[in-house]
Amino acid sequence: MKGRMDMVSGPLLGKILAVALPLAATSILQQLFNSADFAVVGRYVGSEALAAVGSNGPIINIIINLFVGMSVGGNVVVATLIGQGKEDELSDAVHTIMAVAVAGGVALIFAGIFLSRLILSWISTPDDVMPLATEYLRIFFCGMPFSTFYNFGSAILRSKGDTKRPLAALIVSGIVNVALNMLLVVVFKMGVAGVALATVAAQAVSATMVCFFMMGEKGAMKFSFRRLSFRKKHLLWMMRVGLPSGVQGMVFSFSNICIQSAINTFGSQAMAGSAAALNYEYYTFFVTSAFSQTAVTFTSQNYGAREFGRCRRVAFLCLVCGTFLTAVEAVAFSVFREFFMGVYTDDPVALDYAVRRTMCVEFFEYMPGIYEIPAGCMRALGVSMLPSVIVLIGSCFLRLLWIRFVFPSNRSWELLLSIYPLTWVITIAAMGIAFFVVMRRRLR
Repeated sequence: MKGRMDMVSGPLLGKILAVALPLAATSILQQLFNSADFAVVGRYVGSEALAAVGSNGPIINIIINLFVGMSVGGNVVVATLIGQGKEDELSDAVHTIMAVAVAGGVALIFAGIFLSRLILSWISTPDDVMPLATEYLRIFFCGMPFSTFYNFGSAILRSKGDTKRPLAALIVSGIVNVALNMLLVVVFKMGVAGVALATVAAQAVSATMVCFFMMGEKGAMKFSFRRLSFRKKHLLWMMRVGLPSGVQGMVFSFSNICIQSAINTFGSQAMAGSAAALNYEYYTFFVTSAFSQTAVTFTSQNYGAREFGRCRRVAFLCLVCGTFLTAVEAVAFSVFREFFMGVYTDDPVALDYAVRRTMCVEFFEYMPGIYEIPAGCMRALGVSMLPSVIVLIGSCFLRLLWIRFVFPSNRSWELLLSIYPLTWVITIAAMGIAFFVVMRRRLR
């Protein structure tokens, strides 16, 4: 159909890059605008406010990752139907996926408002940070319907190879975010509330643009609010693929909350330094995520079209390109760590914590791609539970054991953070074995 990228024939590398690079740019740009929040707060409000915003990251990610995982399921459903040529089912699938986005986003408003302070208390948020952290989190959750709509809508557009229009929406919303940050925080002195309100407004802009893009689609992929419904077949299909991925993301974020709780014991300056370094880890990981999502889309379409040889080539090309680009990023951020960390804070103690975290974590940040991309390929083949279990054990459960039994023996910054590269190595080994077994069984 006109407007769709042909993923099931012709050269692959150029098409993979045409999808993955705008997708990576979208995520990096999104994080860049989020980083603007940190920079404005750190420079114009102070370390306590920066710690308040930064400590909310793992909590926000727990909820967002559930729905991002579900959107991966939606991507697989739509891309597979496109590959199979089942135009008659596409419309029902699209509107079921978006119904989940709308309902889930509205539910999150109420959950966030009533549970924010309780959740923050669970991660040992210091008393001097608690009021600001609670204020930020409650306002942030008011924008969740916009966030879920944008993510699910982008997943649907991505299933046909369209990653440029979601990027355009994000550029516009990012400009709005930065402008409102300066207005509300610098001019009107609204502190973390101003940052949160700017974020919600920006999310509303990106969701609105994606909505218009989808309403302007032709044929079966055209979106209409009147057609929102829950079709059992497509809902269960999406949940079968997306729910394990979403739960993995939630538990993964929960393990990060436990690590954040341990980080909090070092004080607000350590929290601020960790939040600064974490921004660059996000920049690197989003390239990995882009190639993983690209692998999902290309593998789904080719698997639906029964082009098994192309499925193998997709996995290889995404793995090589993703690992190479993330390695370049990791080295760059590590070599020039003092400069990059100094963008967010001029507090010498916070800066020291940030620099030390960079060498413990960011330097090895190319490693997650070596298991995330094969995991994406397996999900596209309909095997979603196995890679999720591997990640849960390798990168979540082992981290919890480390915090519970190893870290208390020597409560040092480096010992706490060394759990990241250690668990990545274990997860890579397990995922590699599973990947070869699944590919051999499914693609024959």
